[in-house]
Amino acid sequence: MLFDFDNAADDWRCQAACRDTDPDLFFPVGSTGLALEQIESAKVVCQQCISQTACLEFALATNQDSGIWGGKSEEERRQLRRIRVAEQRQASILSV
Repeated sequence: MLFDFDNAADDWRCQAACRDTDPDLFFPVGSTGLALEQIESAKVVCQQCISQTACLEFALATNQDSGIWGGKSEEERRQLRRIRVAEQRQASILSV
């Protein structure tokens, strides 16, 4: 899915459920203890958001390294990127 990130009509941020939420919720420090609770709380907000897919695509397209984006943690986004790269390589091989 491709988005025109410069086009205001595609600005998913205006409709994002997190728009009026403290941004610190989405940028936990660490990945254990209280940070795990914070990550889960952020993901609950994302699960209720109509912009979740657009947010995740934005994060992947712009290589957002930290925070919760589109309901995915940093590690979950890294895994998605690896899968996409592998799929692109496979598609390139098959198209030759």
